Amino acid sequence: MANNSLSSVFFQVLKRDLTLAFRHRGEIANPLLFFIIVVSLFPLGVGPTPSTLETIAPGIIWVAALLSAMLSLDGMFRSDFEDGSLEQITMSHHPLSVLVLAKILAHWLITGLPLLFAAPLLGVLLYLPSEAMKTLVITLALGTPILSLVGAIGMGLTVGLKRGGVLLSLLVLPLYIPVLIFGSMAVNEAAAGLAVDGYIYILSALLMFTLSLSPIATAASIRISTS
Repeated sequence: MANNSLSSVFFQVLKRDLTLAFRHRGEIANPLLFFIIVVSLFPLGVGPTPSTLETIAPGIIWVAALLSAMLSLDGMFRSDFEDGSLEQITMSHHPLSVLVLAKILAHWLITGLPLLFAAPLLGVLLYLPSEAMKTLVITLALGTPILSLVGAIGMGLTVGLKRGGVLLSLLVLPLYIPVLIFGSMAVNEAAAGLAVDGYIYILSALLMFTLSLSPIATAASIRISTS
């Protein structure tokens, strides 16, 4: 019965965050538009040479995805902190880590999932070989949840600060680097026709590690910020 009650609360928090997000559709579109604009500007900056764009395409797409994730982090807990609902969540008798996980999932569905659909189209723009498209989507599917999970920890620590954006970037950016490296290298190797299983396994392991650690660490950081 307790499990049913906990799962019900999990989905209620998830539904609430998604409903609030869709009431402010402009905020949903911002990370996706930023992602598209950043990737689209590179051909103008480095030139339209297919060989050049094909070489740098994985790095461009992954850097743009990382920056888009950072751009959207502030909305994960900020509005809840300002209206007092975050404090109410911390006072709930349900495990805070589970409720935090629901909010992280909502954040990824709003900001990370759209990138998976836009990335192949941008890959075509950058002349990314068709052999690498599948790997690009897989690595983003594994990597973007990691960005949300890791970013939630930093956001939990800085949510009580009025100007915590710079500090948030300093906290999470070094932790994003491994995801960026393995994600872009996997796509590069796939474009060259080489095996990418090792990179996929590493990203999967990172996802499992952050999925098990991040909700607990985020819950602890939120308690510190709201105390």
